[in-house]
Amino acid sequence: MATFRGDCHVHSLKSHGGEMTPAAIVAEARAAGLDFLAVTEHDAAADLAEWSGLLIIPGQEVITPDGHWLALGLPPGVVVREVTEARRHGALCVAAHPFAPYPGGTLRLPLDDFDAIEVWNGRWRSDLPWNADNEAALSLWHDHPRLPAIGNSDVHLPGQIGAPQLVISAPVLTAGSVLSAIRSGACWIAGSADINLTFTPAAVRVTGAPSAVVTIRTDRGVLLRETLPASGDGVVSLPVSVRTPIRVEVRHPDGTMAALTNRIGALLLSD
Repeated sequence: MATFRGDCHVHSLKSHGGEMTPAAIVAEARAAGLDFLAVTEHDAAADLAEWSGLLIIPGQEVITPDGHWLALGLPPGVVVREVTEARRHGALCVAAHPFAPYPGGTLRLPLDDFDAIEVWNGRWRSDLPWNADNEAALSLWHDHPRLPAIGNSDVHLPGQIGAPQLVISAPVLTAGSVLSAIRSGACWIAGSADINLTFTPAAVRVTGAPSAVVTIRTDRGVLLRETLPASGDGVVSLPVSVRTPIRVEVRHPDGTMAALTNRIGALLLSD
């Protein structure tokens, strides 16, 4: 398996509040170390003729009074309004920023309707890479750990792309492999390209997060918690007795998130 990084919630000038051209977004994405993007304009199809330079997955952000959601992998030119309609077109449906702090931003649709949940949404107009609404989404996900979690920048403005970024595990980089990795939870979220996690059956190695606190969870709660050295490069050993999937959470010393994984089982630990 190889790892690839991308952003599955991207807006250009075509979306309300978007201030960047597709070419500018792609240039920033490449500089951020990304391999793929999902274009998710507000209630509009992506014009793929305007996008090049990376793997581009067509999608849409569906705006409703009961919250927003992403349809990833739609056929080019298709616009949807309902989850059932998106599924008929083969799309992967993601509950987007379920506690976004604006009218209509709170998700009131059943989580069971979706294939994944966006627990980490980007900077918006603030300089904070981890906001209170993300903390609420994370708490919600802790109660639904079998629903894959993803993180995206929700880029509208310059300087937002790839913060955070989605890291997938796949044999090759295709639209199908990205969507399959999300569906299966074979992905994790990094705050930036500087942060990396590697997994073995006995340990988790973290790089790029100086003095960060690493928390290992099972579905029953916190298993262990360790602080990394100031170098940001450390190995957290797993108890030999662990036989259930784990989740890894890495936080900077100020409490903001640096990295977050889905339930890690044989698929990733055996790589």
